[in-house]
Amino acid sequence: MNIRPVVLALLLSVSIPAAANAITVKAVQSPSGVETWLSEEHSVPIIAVSIAFPAGSVYDPTDKPGLATFVSSLLDEGAGDLSSEAFKQALEARAIRIGATADRDYITVSMTTLKENADEAFRLLGLVLAHPRFDAEAVERMRVALLASLKQEDEQPNSVASKSWFATYFGTHPYAHSDSGTPSGVQAVTINDIKTFAADHMVRDRVKMSVAGDITEADLRRYVQQLFVSLPTKTVPVVSRPPEAAKPSSSVIPRNEPAPVAMFGFAGPMRLDPDFIPTFVANYILGGGGFSSRLMDEVRDKRGLTYGISTYLADYKSSALIVGSVQSEKSKISTALDVTKSELARFANNGATAKELADAKTYLTGSYPLGLDSNVKIARTLNAYQRQGLTPDYVEKRNALIQGVTLAQVNAMAKKWYDPSKLVVVIAGTPEPAAAGQNQKQGNAAK
Repeated sequence: MNIRPVVLALLLSVSIPAAANAITVKAVQSPSGVETWLSEEHSVPIIAVSIAFPAGSVYDPTDKPGLATFVSSLLDEGAGDLSSEAFKQALEARAIRIGATADRDYITVSMTTLKENADEAFRLLGLVLAHPRFDAEAVERMRVALLASLKQEDEQPNSVASKSWFATYFGTHPYAHSDSGTPSGVQAVTINDIKTFAADHMVRDRVKMSVAGDITEADLRRYVQQLFVSLPTKTVPVVSRPPEAAKPSSSVIPRNEPAPVAMFGFAGPMRLDPDFIPTFVANYILGGGGFSSRLMDEVRDKRGLTYGISTYLADYKSSALIVGSVQSEKSKISTALDVTKSELARFANNGATAKELADAKTYLTGSYPLGLDSNVKIARTLNAYQRQGLTPDYVEKRNALIQGVTLAQVNAMAKKWYDPSKLVVVIAGTPEPAAAGQNQKQGNAAK
């Protein structure tokens, strides 16, 4: 019996007992020109790697949405002289994990290995990056899987609402289509499309790599050179920003849903905008704080209109959003949205309280280390920070930035960014007219 996978699983479950401000991140340069962020941590013999290429769905051809996701799904399906089955056996034999996902901006490749297997793990990872096979059998098998996934998404009102919202908000911009694509797009993708996309985007330009765990800076330089020396140096263009924010609108996707889902949102601050951190804190107060948020209190707890409602900041390479969603019974969804808009207006007009700000700071700073308590989480988080254009010392500075937010800043952000008259709203599912009692209750609440 191969016990390595069991050992890896056990070690991955071990938390690193370190505070966020105790994590040191180095920017390591290699001869290949790729800068890698390194967080050395030698108490657990695990190495985690996260590598992002500018290869997201924003680069999908207009007639083949889903190409980037198709490519990412095939990166662990054979590489070099190893077929799909042989490659997966090689991974399993050494308890190495390699996988890839696509979002709107990037394809992110991840790898986790025991330190003792690092040489083989980085060799296999190098094959994935430079010599993916894209065999016909694997392509057709993944095509079937992707189409099945799309069919499942189309049966879920939250997915339907999200896809329609992005299409409505972004219009003709490439962010408009879902990274999962469409059935016709996935059907149209050819092996040549896949190979060309990988050759154009799995390159050194704008690649972001982060590594955390039981590895030295010297070994990392050697592995990075090994990974990227054979990759092309061609340039990948940055997609332009949408010319203007979407106009406010509200639309319904007719569906016989017992519990429709509404997605709502508007423009938000870019990640490097000075507004971002105080808006992040403000959003926690309004809708990002789970059961502590105002929207959860007003829409769920006081009125019983939903099991859950939330808002979050979504930042992309070329755009930024504040987005929320709520699900309710078809006779209550309109009232839930009315209460949500009323609370947005109250937040914009009156701001937060000193207690709400203090509670937000306590949670946001206290919970931060929980997202950095394993090498896998550290590598993933650092890679996200790289993609956002932050500096290696951001982990050390982050909590101080949160603590430095003032009530005046929060209230200014509430007024600037949370105007309900700017909302774009999409409801997946046909609402029914609200009962008279619900309308009266909302009328009283809005006063």
